[in-house]
Amino acid sequence: MKGSLIIVGFFALGVACGLGQVFPIDPAQTDVSFYALCALMFCVGLGLGSDPQTLRNFRSLSPRLMLLPLGTVAGTLAGAAAVSLMLAHRSAGDCLAVGAGFGYYSLSSIFITEYKGAELGTVALLANIIRELLTLLLAPLLARWFGPLAPISAGGATTMDTTLPVITQASGQRFVIVSIYHGFLVDFSVPFLVTLFCSL
Repeated sequence: MKGSLIIVGFFALGVACGLGQVFPIDPAQTDVSFYALCALMFCVGLGLGSDPQTLRNFRSLSPRLMLLPLGTVAGTLAGAAAVSLMLAHRSAGDCLAVGAGFGYYSLSSIFITEYKGAELGTVALLANIIRELLTLLLAPLLARWFGPLAPISAGGATTMDTTLPVITQASGQRFVIVSIYHGFLVDFSVPFLVTLFCSL
Protein backbone atom coordinates (compact mmCIF):
# COMPACT_ATOMS: atom_id res chain seq x y z
CA MET A 1 0.00 0.00 0.00
CA LYS A 2 2.78 2.41 0.94
CA GLY A 3 4.56 1.77 -2.39
CA SER A 4 1.40 2.53 -4.35
CA LEU A 5 0.84 5.78 -2.46
CA ILE A 6 4.44 6.80 -3.21
CA ILE A 7 3.81 6.17 -6.92
CA VAL A 8 0.60 8.22 -6.83
CA GLY A 9 2.57 10.98 -5.07
CA PHE A 10 5.23 10.99 -7.80
CA PHE A 11 2.49 11.09 -10.44
CA ALA A 12 0.94 14.15 -8.75
CA LEU A 13 4.40 15.74 -8.51
CA GLY A 14 4.95 15.12 -12.24
CA VAL A 15 1.60 16.73 -13.09
CA ALA A 16 2.49 19.75 -10.94
CA CYS A 17 5.93 20.05 -12.58
CA GLY A 18 4.37 19.80 -16.04
CA LEU A 19 1.76 22.45 -15.28
CA GLY A 20 4.38 24.73 -13.77
CA GLN A 21 6.81 24.08 -16.66
CA VAL A 22 9.58 23.31 -14.18
CA PHE A 23 11.68 21.44 -16.76
CA PRO A 24 12.77 23.21 -19.96
CA ILE A 25 12.60 19.98 -22.01
CA ASP A 26 9.18 18.85 -23.25
CA PRO A 27 9.09 15.01 -23.01
CA ALA A 28 6.40 14.90 -25.69
CA GLN A 29 8.85 16.41 -28.19
CA THR A 30 11.75 14.07 -27.39
CA ASP A 31 12.47 10.32 -27.32
CA VAL A 32 12.77 10.21 -23.52
CA SER A 33 9.71 7.97 -23.12
CA PHE A 34 11.03 5.54 -25.76
CA TYR A 35 14.36 5.15 -23.94
CA ALA A 36 12.55 4.83 -20.60
CA LEU A 37 10.41 2.08 -22.17
CA CYS A 38 13.50 0.23 -23.44
CA ALA A 39 15.10 0.42 -19.99
CA LEU A 40 11.88 -0.78 -18.37
CA MET A 41 11.58 -3.76 -20.74
CA PHE A 42 15.20 -4.69 -19.99
CA CYS A 43 14.50 -4.58 -16.24
CA VAL A 44 11.36 -6.71 -16.65
CA GLY A 45 13.30 -9.34 -18.59
CA LEU A 46 16.15 -9.24 -16.07
CA GLY A 47 13.75 -9.68 -13.17
CA LEU A 48 11.93 -12.62 -14.77
CA GLY A 49 15.08 -14.38 -15.93
CA SER A 50 17.07 -14.00 -12.72
CA ASP A 51 14.82 -16.18 -10.55
CA PRO A 52 15.01 -19.79 -11.78
CA GLN A 53 13.14 -21.00 -8.67
CA THR A 54 10.01 -19.18 -9.80
CA LEU A 55 10.12 -20.91 -13.18
CA ARG A 56 10.62 -24.31 -11.50
CA ASN A 57 7.67 -23.71 -9.17
CA PHE A 58 5.32 -23.30 -12.13
CA ARG A 59 5.59 -27.04 -12.81
CA SER A 60 3.81 -27.85 -9.53
CA LEU A 61 0.62 -26.00 -10.49
CA SER A 62 -2.71 -27.75 -10.96
CA PRO A 63 -3.79 -27.81 -14.64
CA ARG A 64 -7.06 -26.05 -13.75
CA LEU A 65 -5.26 -23.19 -11.99
CA MET A 66 -3.06 -22.73 -15.04
CA LEU A 67 -6.13 -21.31 -16.81
CA LEU A 68 -6.54 -18.45 -14.31
CA PRO A 69 -4.44 -15.93 -16.33
CA LEU A 70 -6.60 -16.64 -19.38
CA GLY A 71 -9.72 -15.95 -17.30
CA THR A 72 -8.25 -12.68 -16.01
CA VAL A 73 -7.33 -11.52 -19.51
CA ALA A 74 -10.71 -12.49 -20.99
CA GLY A 75 -12.69 -10.93 -18.12
CA THR A 76 -10.73 -7.67 -18.16
CA LEU A 77 -11.02 -7.28 -21.92
CA ALA A 78 -14.74 -8.09 -21.81
CA GLY A 79 -15.19 -5.37 -19.16
CA ALA A 80 -13.17 -2.87 -21.20
CA ALA A 81 -15.25 -3.67 -24.30
CA ALA A 82 -18.46 -3.12 -22.29
CA VAL A 83 -17.15 0.25 -21.05
CA SER A 84 -16.37 1.29 -24.63
CA LEU A 85 -20.09 1.02 -25.43
CA MET A 86 -20.76 3.76 -22.87
CA LEU A 87 -17.97 6.07 -24.05
CA ALA A 88 -18.97 7.52 -27.40
CA HIS A 89 -15.78 9.61 -27.70
CA ARG A 90 -13.48 6.58 -27.29
CA SER A 91 -13.08 3.67 -29.67
CA ALA A 92 -13.20 0.05 -28.57
CA GLY A 93 -9.48 -0.21 -29.39
CA ASP A 94 -8.66 2.65 -27.00
CA CYS A 95 -10.63 1.08 -24.14
CA LEU A 96 -9.18 -2.37 -24.80
CA ALA A 97 -5.64 -0.91 -24.84
CA VAL A 98 -6.22 0.70 -21.43
CA GLY A 99 -7.72 -2.52 -20.05
CA ALA A 100 -4.84 -4.58 -21.46
CA GLY A 101 -2.50 -2.84 -19.01
CA PHE A 102 -3.83 -5.26 -16.34
CA GLY A 103 -2.51 -3.02 -13.57
CA TYR A 104 0.96 -2.68 -15.13
CA TYR A 105 0.74 1.12 -15.22
CA SER A 106 4.40 1.95 -15.83
CA LEU A 107 4.71 -0.11 -19.01
CA SER A 108 1.23 0.20 -20.51
CA SER A 109 0.95 3.97 -20.06
CA ILE A 110 4.26 4.53 -21.89
CA PHE A 111 3.16 2.29 -24.78
CA ILE A 112 -0.22 4.01 -25.02
CA THR A 113 1.34 7.48 -24.84
CA GLU A 114 3.68 6.52 -27.70
CA TYR A 115 0.87 5.17 -29.88
CA LYS A 116 -2.19 7.22 -28.89
CA GLY A 117 -0.97 10.36 -27.15
CA ALA A 118 -0.55 11.71 -23.64
CA GLU A 119 -4.26 11.99 -22.85
CA LEU A 120 -5.03 8.30 -23.25
CA GLY A 121 -1.66 7.43 -21.69
CA THR A 122 -2.69 9.37 -18.58
CA VAL A 123 -6.05 7.58 -18.51
CA ALA A 124 -4.20 4.25 -18.71
CA LEU A 125 -1.84 5.26 -15.91
CA LEU A 126 -4.70 6.25 -13.60
CA ALA A 127 -6.87 3.24 -14.47
CA ASN A 128 -4.07 0.79 -13.79
CA ILE A 129 -2.92 2.51 -10.58
CA ILE A 130 -6.52 2.42 -9.35
CA ARG A 131 -6.70 -1.31 -10.16
CA GLU A 132 -3.63 -1.97 -8.03
CA LEU A 133 -4.85 0.22 -5.17
CA LEU A 134 -8.27 -1.45 -5.12
CA THR A 135 -6.61 -4.87 -5.02
CA LEU A 136 -4.42 -3.78 -2.10
CA LEU A 137 -7.41 -2.37 -0.21
CA LEU A 138 -10.09 -4.95 -1.06
CA ALA A 139 -8.16 -8.26 -1.24
CA PRO A 140 -9.51 -9.57 2.10
CA LEU A 141 -13.10 -8.77 1.11
CA LEU A 142 -12.67 -10.26 -2.37
CA ALA A 143 -11.29 -13.48 -0.89
CA ARG A 144 -14.15 -13.69 1.62
CA TRP A 145 -16.95 -12.94 -0.86
CA PHE A 146 -15.71 -14.60 -4.06
CA GLY A 147 -13.03 -17.09 -3.01
CA PRO A 148 -9.22 -17.15 -2.81
CA LEU A 149 -8.67 -16.73 -6.56
CA ALA A 150 -10.60 -13.43 -6.73
CA PRO A 151 -7.81 -11.19 -5.34
CA ILE A 152 -5.34 -12.84 -7.71
CA SER A 153 -7.51 -12.13 -10.73
CA ALA A 154 -8.22 -8.58 -9.53
CA GLY A 155 -4.50 -7.88 -9.16
CA GLY A 156 -3.77 -8.61 -12.83
CA ALA A 157 -0.10 -8.22 -13.69
CA THR A 158 0.82 -7.03 -10.18
CA THR A 159 0.27 -10.36 -8.43
CA MET A 160 3.89 -11.47 -8.64
CA ASP A 161 5.24 -8.30 -6.99
CA THR A 162 3.37 -5.40 -5.36
CA THR A 163 0.10 -7.12 -4.46
CA LEU A 164 1.65 -10.52 -3.62
CA PRO A 165 1.95 -9.88 0.16
CA VAL A 166 -1.68 -8.83 0.59
CA ILE A 167 -2.87 -11.70 -1.64
CA THR A 168 -0.84 -14.14 0.48
CA GLN A 169 -2.55 -12.80 3.62
CA ALA A 170 -6.03 -12.86 2.09
CA SER A 171 -5.91 -16.10 0.10
CA GLY A 172 -3.36 -18.13 2.04
CA GLN A 173 0.21 -19.31 1.62
CA ARG A 174 -0.79 -22.15 -0.73
CA PHE A 175 -1.81 -19.62 -3.39
CA VAL A 176 1.59 -17.90 -3.54
CA ILE A 177 2.78 -19.96 -6.51
CA VAL A 178 -0.55 -19.45 -8.28
CA SER A 179 -0.22 -15.70 -7.74
CA ILE A 180 3.35 -15.59 -9.07
CA TYR A 181 2.47 -17.74 -12.09
CA HIS A 182 -0.60 -15.59 -12.80
CA GLY A 183 1.37 -12.35 -12.55
CA PHE A 184 4.16 -13.71 -14.72
CA LEU A 185 1.89 -14.66 -17.62
CA VAL A 186 -0.40 -11.63 -17.43
CA ASP A 187 2.66 -9.38 -17.13
CA PHE A 188 4.16 -11.04 -20.21
CA SER A 189 0.98 -10.41 -22.24
CA VAL A 190 0.86 -6.65 -21.60
CA PRO A 191 3.27 -5.36 -24.30
CA PHE A 192 1.74 -7.62 -26.96
CA LEU A 193 -1.93 -6.89 -26.20
CA VAL A 194 -1.47 -3.16 -25.60
CA THR A 195 0.35 -2.64 -28.89
CA LEU A 196 -2.20 -4.84 -30.69
CA PHE A 197 -5.16 -2.77 -29.47
CA CYS A 198 -3.33 0.52 -30.02
CA SER A 199 -2.86 -0.41 -33.67
CA LEU A 200 -6.58 -1.06 -34.25
